[in-house]
Amino acid sequence: MTTSKTAESSAATPLLDLQALVVAVRRRRRLWCSMALLGLLAGAAMAILLPPPPTAVTKVLVAHQEDQPNDTGTLIRTDAALLGTSRIAGEALRSLKSPVKPEDFMRDYRGTGLTNNLLQIDVTGDSEVEAVARAKALADAFVADHVRRMREAAKAESKALLDQRDRVRKELAEVNKAIGGRSPGSDPEASASTESLFARRAELNSRIADFDQRAAEARTGTPRIIAGTQIVDAPRVVRQSLPKAAATNAAIGLVLGLALGLAVAAVGTVVADRPILRREIAANLGASVIAELPRRSGRLWQRRRIRAARTRLTASLARTVRGSEETVSLLELGCARSTSVIALDLGRALAADGPVAIVDGLPGQQLAGHRPKPGDPTVVGGEHAAAVSHQERRFGVGSVAPGTAWTDLQYLGTRTVLVVRAGHGSAAWLHTVARQLADQSIQVIGVVLIDPDPRDRTDGTLWDGLHIALRGHGERPARRHGMDQLRTERPPMWAARVPDSDQEAR
Repeated sequence: MTTSKTAESSAATPLLDLQALVVAVRRRRRLWCSMALLGLLAGAAMAILLPPPPTAVTKVLVAHQEDQPNDTGTLIRTDAALLGTSRIAGEALRSLKSPVKPEDFMRDYRGTGLTNNLLQIDVTGDSEVEAVARAKALADAFVADHVRRMREAAKAESKALLDQRDRVRKELAEVNKAIGGRSPGSDPEASASTESLFARRAELNSRIADFDQRAAEARTGTPRIIAGTQIVDAPRVVRQSLPKAAATNAAIGLVLGLALGLAVAAVGTVVADRPILRREIAANLGASVIAELPRRSGRLWQRRRIRAARTRLTASLARTVRGSEETVSLLELGCARSTSVIALDLGRALAADGPVAIVDGLPGQQLAGHRPKPGDPTVVGGEHAAAVSHQERRFGVGSVAPGTAWTDLQYLGTRTVLVVRAGHGSAAWLHTVARQLADQSIQVIGVVLIDPDPRDRTDGTLWDGLHIALRGHGERPARRHGMDQLRTERPPMWAARVPDSDQEAR
């Protein structure tokens, strides 16, 4: 049964493949590790080259008239904000006889509320002595300003209470005058009015006594506030530890550099759109991944496995070349060095059957510049390919990198194995390679993936065969040793039917 896989695959493709993004970011670990190391070194260098200025600290206990047990710190935050005003800064500078402007001085200190009634003042200066003097002047100026404000508030409250008492006294005098002007009589209405005046006089006397008491309390509370507002921790110099500062700045720089490196790697991966996973490369090229090889020789305990994989690949390619009646080529994308090594190994394997010639179509000197060894195949340039004897087996090696002369690839071979480095070409360029090879009627046998991700668990096999392959693949047969076999789907075979009559048979 044949179904349309293209629509299903496009519908199932996510907008952002997180697996591919994680793999791409992990492969660019050199970038973000370098940026993290750079941030670490920059933070440590900043702590050494730009040490913090001398700092002095002092603590002030602040008493408030409106102190409440459930206060959330509003009053102490107000005090910290008042500390950063030009009035207090100017008072401190006048006591220091300093020509610095208050606006400039306010940038050199800050106030922090530690508790509801404890204020910490941090001041910087050009020297330790200057920092301590500035802290002392600021603390004294703040305490004096706070005491003055509390006294003025208490004085204003007491004056308001005494003014109200005086108004009540005037009213009391009028009531007493009304009572004194009444003559004793037996009139019930006059008696009731006199009783109300006496009640009013008693109420006014009570209010006068209350105003006197509140005014006295307002005046009495001010000394408590004045005595409670004081410097509890004398100004002292804050000792700076250079190793601690360097370690702190280095840690901050490390975290910032790592975050920036990861962000740059992720954004670059999304923008570049360079396939890394097997399934992406196979889907974009329209050919299955038949082998994988690392880009480098690897660690000591991995070299045996790498040599075994290279031997299997060489044997597989040798069987393909021997069994093909058409010329086979190796076309590289981003891995010319690895492709030249594979070509030489393949040539040595084929040299056991007879003379072998490699048609070098690589843009560099990877093949032409190598030192020949006994048993190595003959390497000829593309311009001398016609001089190779027909009795001599040959295969071509070329490139499909940008700038390739596509019409020349047919002379290297009509069947090819693409040697692609993972993450080198963009998805658009892989599509271009597949389309150009199809236009030149060059059949892609498979893809050899160089430098794959070791944690890639995706499948690089196209199970649909050539039904969804790019144009040109299904138009020509794939010849095998001794026979021709079409790679396209075989048409259905219908069962034979016995005719009912001679006329039907005719």
